[in-house]
Amino acid sequence: MVSDHVLRLCRAHNSVSSILAKNPTKGPGVIAKDLYGHYEKDLRRSPDEDRPQPSPEILELALQCGNWGPTAPSPLFLQAFADSLRCLDADALSSVVSPPLMGSHGTIPLTIIAPLIDIIRHVSNVIARAEKEVFFITCNWSPSVAQRLVKNALIELSRRAGERNQRVVVKLMYDKATAASAIDPHQRVKPETYTSKAIQLPTPEEIPNLDMEVVSLHKLVLGTLHAKFCVVDRKIAVVMSNNMEDNANMEMATHLEGPIVDSIYDTALITWKHPLDPILPSHNSPASQGGLPTSSDEPLYLDRGTGPDQEHIAAIGQANPSLPEHTPEDPHYDVDMAGEIARMQSCYSTKPDETRLQAANRQLNLAVKDHIAPTGPDIPDGHEMTPYINTSTPYPVPIAMVSRPPYGNVDSKNVFVPQNEAWLSLIRNAKSNIFIQTPDLNAAPLIPALVEALKRGVEVTYYVCFGYNDAGEIIPGQGGTNEQAARSLLSYLPKGGLERELLHIYDYVGKDQDHPIHQCFRTRCCHVKLLIVDGTVGVQGSGNQDTQSWFHSQEINVMVDSPEICSKWRDGIERNQNTKLFGRVSDDGVWRDKNGQPGEGYMGDPNSVEGLIKGVWGMYKKMERA
Repeated sequence: MVSDHVLRLCRAHNSVSSILAKNPTKGPGVIAKDLYGHYEKDLRRSPDEDRPQPSPEILELALQCGNWGPTAPSPLFLQAFADSLRCLDADALSSVVSPPLMGSHGTIPLTIIAPLIDIIRHVSNVIARAEKEVFFITCNWSPSVAQRLVKNALIELSRRAGERNQRVVVKLMYDKATAASAIDPHQRVKPETYTSKAIQLPTPEEIPNLDMEVVSLHKLVLGTLHAKFCVVDRKIAVVMSNNMEDNANMEMATHLEGPIVDSIYDTALITWKHPLDPILPSHNSPASQGGLPTSSDEPLYLDRGTGPDQEHIAAIGQANPSLPEHTPEDPHYDVDMAGEIARMQSCYSTKPDETRLQAANRQLNLAVKDHIAPTGPDIPDGHEMTPYINTSTPYPVPIAMVSRPPYGNVDSKNVFVPQNEAWLSLIRNAKSNIFIQTPDLNAAPLIPALVEALKRGVEVTYYVCFGYNDAGEIIPGQGGTNEQAARSLLSYLPKGGLERELLHIYDYVGKDQDHPIHQCFRTRCCHVKLLIVDGTVGVQGSGNQDTQSWFHSQEINVMVDSPEICSKWRDGIERNQNTKLFGRVSDDGVWRDKNGQPGEGYMGDPNSVEGLIKGVWGMYKKMERA
């Protein structure tokens, strides 16, 4: 049941961002403490404590706890929202957003399912088109193509601001543990540090028209800032799966508009915590009222309509020479999202004397040090890789924030958080099918939940990355490798039973390949984080289905209630990879080739002692390569 306490929290008039609007020099952390600090926290509450059964009364209370606008949330969505709301009894900010903003609505005009750099190409365009304000938060930050794209975008933003005789405020945050983090997890980063060889952000001289402030956040020991998102002009937000680094990961991002941007903006303020110097220009310009007034001609939110047809653009087949690739060395910023989609699809289209398979291979090799050849079949008409996916709807849809705060203690007690409760609720109440894509799937609470779903006759399909971070996952207490987790799940299912027929486990296969490639080779990996249930409710963001994300890291996730968007997400997942064609694992949870051999790099099934030794050695080698 949604308690009276939670109902009052969600229906309150004040939020961190609304108080900041009246007191823009006050620290968001102080505001949060004033609003919610007097409520007792229980960071180790059991998720099964007083768990209510679904009922119409609970759905009605959940309906009252959100700002759904003209939308009508489905029962499945409302139940997951209600189960997430219960966490506010233990910690009012357990979703890292003010309770009145946890449930909202908006649109997602663009979804990106593509290599990391393609997501940052969009982010760099969004930054360059900003007029007053950029708020960018991520996890790992290192010199890379992604880093150079953002650096150049900030320099371009400063140039444009100078032409307008304006200044733009930029707030940037990443995860970096230092000795000072023990005193305060939030540490201001000086220009001499953030412009150093290790970070390579622009110098103040390179961005004379920007007021940029940089902060690092890490809650020792295990409380990683794993959320990745940005908010621009308090009009648009991008929620990403990717870090700022060079790797061969396939990633996912959503571009959001409408009132939900206020919720993500509020999350940014709470994450930042300290006073903002200078203050944010948008402090009194909510997205629900249009955000900051700007001069852009690009329609936003409901004015966008249905957007461009990237299916038609993909079908043209030939790269457009007038739309060269947007790179750090040769930047080409587009005036709007439609231009970005056309340019990006042109990059994936065929050049003269090139097949679609070769075109996909060319793009997927961009982030690979040692290029690999394609091994997959040629790509037929209608199945071209489309990294930028139009997910516009002419109407808003219900969207809720289901995130989690950082928890640094070396234990697995902080599990009762909205992210986990939303995932479990959707799985628990699924009627027909569950789809998950994640790098690793090994979180202890997830396995029995999937078993129960299978026993109810629900089809479960999940895609994981072969060998992703095996060195870390194999250490005792971290959940084990994907193969070990699969074996654990299979052990609960009777051989020859219906449950096993309903379970489909796959290892990620790149769009240009016919087999999974172990992550240790750094050529074809997948870092997408997505859950879709019954084809109607989806959760996308930064949260993995592993021990670290379930118990420790700060994450950001949006839960979306839309069969139309979920269908486009699912189609995009299948269209931009060959996992369903070639990635099905064997009955023992291990992918095997036609000769019955595991893929190269497979670590086997070590016991606890062997796992510790291999894990420590693997982590040492990882640091040695860094």
